[in-house]
Amino acid sequence: MSQIILVLNGPNLNMLGLREPAVYGHETLADVEAMAVQSGQELGLSIECRQTNHEGQMIDWIHQARQRVAGIVINPGAWTHTSIAIHDALIACEVPVLEVHISNVHRREEFRHHSFVSKVAVGVIAGFGTHGYKLAISHFAKLLNAKPAI
Repeated sequence: MSQIILVLNGPNLNMLGLREPAVYGHETLADVEAMAVQSGQELGLSIECRQTNHEGQMIDWIHQARQRVAGIVINPGAWTHTSIAIHDALIACEVPVLEVHISNVHRREEFRHHSFVSKVAVGVIAGFGTHGYKLAISHFAKLLNAKPAI
């Protein structure tokens, strides 16, 4: 199986470093992507990073990942709370998914407490800042290198 991890970022994450730095920090999306690629290299994984503000594009990327990648790290942004279509695409993709949020969504507005993606994800990382991406990639390395139980 492939050792590719697809890192997907949803709407407004292209504004990292500019948008609400008190909530999201000062790192840019380019910083996050560089850190993700570096983390993957250290763990023997190939990391592909993508960001879009268009839901249909995100769904197309998820569909294309089927049987091509070993896992998906996704920060769906606001689609977390609204997109049944992304939920359904992740199910159809049939690869493990880790959901990442820079902020702790459970300490924020009530509408951010529900996630359609969490129902599909094998795990959720929230509130660790951009370090959450590194944690997700590290977890995939552990999952992919695990020996099957006898």
